[in-house]
Amino acid sequence: MELPLAKKEKDYRTLDEIRLRKDELAGSLQKDNHQFSTLWSQLFTTRKDGSTGERIATLVANSVTAIDAILLIRKIAKNYGFLLRRKKK
Repeated sequence: MELPLAKKEKDYRTLDEIRLRKDELAGSLQKDNHQFSTLWSQLFTTRKDGSTGERIATLVANSVTAIDAILLIRKIAKNYGFLLRRKKK
């Protein structure tokens, strides 16, 4: 696979050469756009959990992550809360 930003040392002398290069670049951009759109759609597809056990495991994992985030925020607020508090007048 060739680097997309690699410079090619080529002098274009006719309009046909420029048009050919433009068509090559358009094809390459279309191929890259297709790859990006495919990857983007795969990134946001939802998984279908097959069994009840998998759904419960996912729910427990998400709950543990949420609790961990809450505890982390509480710890940061406790240790560095003085930076966020207003001074009393």
